[in-house]
Amino acid sequence: MTGTLPAPGLPALLAGTTPPGVYRLPPTEAPADALALATEADWRGAHLRLDGVHDKAAFLDSCARDLDLPDWFGRNWDALADCLTDLSWWRETGKPHGYLLLAEDWGTFHKSAPADARTAEAILTDAVDYWAESASPLAVLLA
Repeated sequence: MTGTLPAPGLPALLAGTTPPGVYRLPPTEAPADALALATEADWRGAHLRLDGVHDKAAFLDSCARDLDLPDWFGRNWDALADCLTDLSWWRETGKPHGYLLLAEDWGTFHKSAPADARTAEAILTDAVDYWAESASPLAVLLA
């Protein structure tokens, strides 16, 4: 199970004093503010909107749309894992300090499709672990 982002919160994650992981965004922090802080800290942020997402197909469609996944994304779990361990599609010029994926309305998705949410969370965790030791780690916030 994913825990809440520990104190002192997002600034410590972005500064590297809290290790990258899959964390729940504290309810006192707004998703838009989290993405703005990431941008200020030279992290690339992506906002995955899960309102109205109630199954695997809708989740993968939201990933394709909101994350602007490459054309080769096959809309299945393996393809999502491949995209999250090959972030070349997310890179622009320059090298960011890290990558932040913020999944908003995660709780609604989890209630609607708990098995799919567990699978998605496992894929996100594996991707975070894959990038953990890199110069530009990946972190995920579930809001």
